Amino acid sequence: MKILEVNTEKTWRGGERQTYYNIKGFKEAGQQVELLSLKGYPLEQKSRELNIPIHCVNNDFEAIKWIAKYGSNYDIIHVQTAKALTYAVVTKPFHQKPVVYTRRVDFVPKGKLTLIKYKLADRVVVITTPIKEILENFGLSDVELITEIVERKELNRERAHTFLKEHNLENKKIIATTSALVPHKDPITMVKAVNELSKIRDDFVFLHFGDGELRKEVENAIKEMKLEDFYYLMGFYDNVEDFFLIFDLFVMSSKEEGLGSSVLDAFIYKVPVVSTDAGGLKESVGDRGLLCPVGDYKCLAESMNRVLSDENLRNELVKKGFERAITYHSLEKVTEEYLKLFNELILKKGGSPSQ
Repeated sequence: MKILEVNTEKTWRGGERQTYYNIKGFKEAGQQVELLSLKGYPLEQKSRELNIPIHCVNNDFEAIKWIAKYGSNYDIIHVQTAKALTYAVVTKPFHQKPVVYTRRVDFVPKGKLTLIKYKLADRVVVITTPIKEILENFGLSDVELITEIVERKELNRERAHTFLKEHNLENKKIIATTSALVPHKDPITMVKAVNELSKIRDDFVFLHFGDGELRKEVENAIKEMKLEDFYYLMGFYDNVEDFFLIFDLFVMSSKEEGLGSSVLDAFIYKVPVVSTDAGGLKESVGDRGLLCPVGDYKCLAESMNRVLSDENLRNELVKKGFERAITYHSLEKVTEEYLKLFNELILKKGGSPSQ
């Protein structure tokens, strides 16, 4: 089977990492897989290590032209963003190949044109049940549920412990998140939660890895609440997973979330989780962490304090989370589900499925 993965985002966030994992899984399963991406951005650069053909474009127009010209060379076109879905369906008269779209967000789609675009895909894949329900209510049928992948890698212990020393955090409990400073992640609720926790205990720091449009607003909130000694904005770090080695607790405050792939990192690296129940987080975290209503900063603070104070609870959550990560979210399981779907669609189109 020859698969084209399409993702033209400039960022390196959950969707790009999952694109990388999909490519890795398909290649390890013996399939031919290639990538269409934007030139000079992280997905292209990181995917080079997988030693696959990568086709680079500079903008949307070039992406559309490329798929129209070369899309027919593939058995399946797997698109990873709404923009990429547009590219693939408007060029269908030229390539005439099955298009699979993986939707990771729990935003409610709007408009007849969006519905038409989704229906022009041969199959829409979602990563959690809440997203599936949103699309079914929007008017789509036959939506496929295939979750996301997490892989445990060798972490750099020296880097993590050097980080502790450099920031003078060796005697502190480390609470952290890896989350962009954007509206749907609701970082202001996180600041409020840390403020509440600081009224209960003072033996911790909160490390916020990530950046975004709300940085100034978050900085102002930290100053207003006088949290400079508790809440540290760390910005963007490459290989941030190394720091899971020093985290005592991982927290998410999102008000909208498809799945929350960073929660899977916490699971696989055995860090307990406290989170809101936004979107797919309710399903992905489940009883493997402590859940709070969206926007409820007092619940988040109380839950953080409870996990930090109760060793038995921490151990129970870590065990459940790790077991979930290595079974339900394994590279092999998710890859197998995608390949089964791809083969079905190729057969439906009159092609020959892979063995």
